[in-house]
Amino acid sequence: MTIYISLPSRQFVSDRASGKCEYCLIHQDFSIYSHEVDHAVAIKHGGSSNTNNLVLSCLPCNRYKGSDLTSIDPINREITSLFNPRSYKWGDHFKIEGSYIVGLTDIGRTTIFLLKLNEPKRLMIRQALILQKIYP
Repeated sequence: MTIYISLPSRQFVSDRASGKCEYCLIHQDFSIYSHEVDHAVAIKHGGSSNTNNLVLSCLPCNRYKGSDLTSIDPINREITSLFNPRSYKWGDHFKIEGSYIVGLTDIGRTTIFLLKLNEPKRLMIRQALILQKIYP
């Protein structure tokens, strides 16, 4: 099901995120595919298309997240909420060490796990951007 999100809303979300994916922090300018405006809480879970529920997401993050709201924390094996950029601050749940995104909380770890934030290809891209001093 395709949900229409207005151009002004899309622009607002992109500007609010400074053009960066709100999960992995890759800037739109350094992504092969256009970043997408998507729902933090999917419509099927009762989310709305109001800008307070919209996030800017790169294609890999958006595809891995899908409509999920939770996953399994890889450390404690408990069902845990995913990071929601509209509810939480990135730095409270993640930090960057080298090219790795490290989870500081169960929410951070679970999000890293589900969105595959540290898969080899994504690490290589971040490392190249770090060397050029353009990430994060």
